Amino acid sequence: MKLTLETERLILRPFDIDDAEDMFYGWANDAEVAKYVNWNPHKNVDETRALLSYWVSEYEKPQRLNFAIVLKSENRLIGGIDVVDYENNIPVIGYNISKAYWNNGYMTEACKCLLNYLLSQGFSEVKIDAVVENIGSNRVIQKCGGVLIKTEETSVPLKNSTAMVNRYVVKLK
Repeated sequence: MKLTLETERLILRPFDIDDAEDMFYGWANDAEVAKYVNWNPHKNVDETRALLSYWVSEYEKPQRLNFAIVLKSENRLIGGIDVVDYENNIPVIGYNISKAYWNNGYMTEACKCLLNYLLSQGFSEVKIDAVVENIGSNRVIQKCGGVLIKTEETSVPLKNSTAMVNRYVVKLK
C-alpha cells in the first residue's frame, strides 16, 4: 500500500527506484548496519536497485507497508521501517537507519509513528524483534512501549547462522 506518514522531524513515504543510491551509500552497504539484521550488506547499487524494484511491486498489496524514512531538515533518506510480516494477523515491524543518524531519536520517532498508524487500523498489538547485542534497537523498542516476551535463538538463513533474539510485544492502547 502506498501511504505517507509524517512526524515532527520525519516523513515516512513509499520507497522509489530512485532511492537506490541513497539507500546503498546510506546503509545498505554498511556491514555495521547489517550486523544485527537478517540480510547481508549489499555488494553494489544494482543489488539495492533490484530490492527496491521488488518492494515497489509489493506496494500493490494492501497489507504491504514499507516506508523510506526521510529527515525533513535535510530532505535526506536516512533509513527504512516496515511491516515485515504478519504472525497470526499481528504485524511484525522491522527497521534500519544509516549509522550517521544513530542516537538522535529518529528511529524511535518513526517507530512510534508506524505504531500509531497500526493502532488506527484496528490492531491491538505489534511484534518487534531485536538481536540481544543490539543495544540501540532494544532501547528503541522499549521507548515505544515494547514488553519483552522471551529471548530465544533463531535461524538467520541469509547469514548461515543463528542469533539470540529478544522478542517484544507492543500492546496498542
